Amino acid sequence: METHDFFLYLLIILLTARLFAELATRLQAPSVIGELFAGVVLGPSLLGWIEPVEAIKLMAEIGIILLLFEVGLETDVKRLARTGMKSFIVAIAGFVLPLVFGFALGYWVLDLSLLVSLFIGGTLTATSIGITVRVLSDLKRQQAPEGQIVLGAAVLDDVMGVVLLALLYEFSIGGGVSLVNAGKVLLFVVAFFVLAPVAAKLISLIIKHFDEVSEIPGLLPTTIVSLVLFFAWLANALGAPELLGGFAAGLALSRRFFLPLGVALRTDEHFAHRIEDQMKPIIQLFTPIFFVFVGLSLNLREIDWGSPFIWGFSLTLLVAAIVGKLVGAFFIRESWTARWVIGMAMIPRGEVGLIFAELGRVSGIFNNEIYAGMVIVIALTTLLPPFIMKWFYARYGDRLQEAE
Repeated sequence: METHDFFLYLLIILLTARLFAELATRLQAPSVIGELFAGVVLGPSLLGWIEPVEAIKLMAEIGIILLLFEVGLETDVKRLARTGMKSFIVAIAGFVLPLVFGFALGYWVLDLSLLVSLFIGGTLTATSIGITVRVLSDLKRQQAPEGQIVLGAAVLDDVMGVVLLALLYEFSIGGGVSLVNAGKVLLFVVAFFVLAPVAAKLISLIIKHFDEVSEIPGLLPTTIVSLVLFFAWLANALGAPELLGGFAAGLALSRRFFLPLGVALRTDEHFAHRIEDQMKPIIQLFTPIFFVFVGLSLNLREIDWGSPFIWGFSLTLLVAAIVGKLVGAFFIRESWTARWVIGMAMIPRGEVGLIFAELGRVSGIFNNEIYAGMVIVIALTTLLPPFIMKWFYARYGDRLQEAE
């Protein structure tokens, strides 16, 4: 891509995302819906002005990493720890059930091959933490009890998704699964998530010292962004998703962070507030690019809408995708309204589902019809839950607040 074309594309993406986000807000919908729709309009599905090229993808990945940094920054670690077992149950059920449903549908109902069925089930296990968190944030429920359960479950879902993706990738290229390699991936992910927040906390003390003596403005956002990008790289190097690196860095800089075994490093409240204030404009600049990119990645024109197989396959799979995530929330002890919200918040597949589907397509495991059906399911599970959650909170939000 020519440099001047990239500048034009970026200009169009930023302005269109803002325009549709404002429009969505005025229509009482979460702003993320407007940004996703902006991508659908600009991309190959409608106008075809912009393609999801590598340069835009890189900026989108920076956006999701910074969004997860903000999530970590605003996370109450003690509250997240209190919801740990509930998050674990929701994550396990929301991972296993869609995998089983998707595999059973493909292997026994549609008589597809073992590998294709595994990839279908694997795609249904995904939960888009970025979209889920943004919707809860728009609804001002990110720090609510159900929001913390969803956050913990979505993070665990991502970790399990990485291991499953590694297994399926090895299966696709080698014809067999290496449990040793999958175990290494899991070990690295767990080690990173335990050690990274502690390391980031110690590094933040150095940043704070230099910020106090620096005479040049801008040191704080420069060093914090560098820290986030470093931990994103480190997460990838250890086999974890890059976005978990951003989350770990934000978690460490949170005003409510504490080190294990009762060893505490006191957080300077003023310093934590300064980080939040100076990072917000950068986060708000990059985050919409990610959601527009998700919309750009969907090419609805490639789908043969007249194919009976696509409609039957997509609708059956959609039911499995929704039920698999909803049922997981009913294994925990919470109010009925909270369970419904948690289940709905886990449904969006977004970019995570697209990664699975794209790997299946590139590997030659999915043919055009199956890939198209998967894209339809991913699109619907991404676009519909924010609207339903908005309506649900408007109608039953008072019950949730009373139960807190």
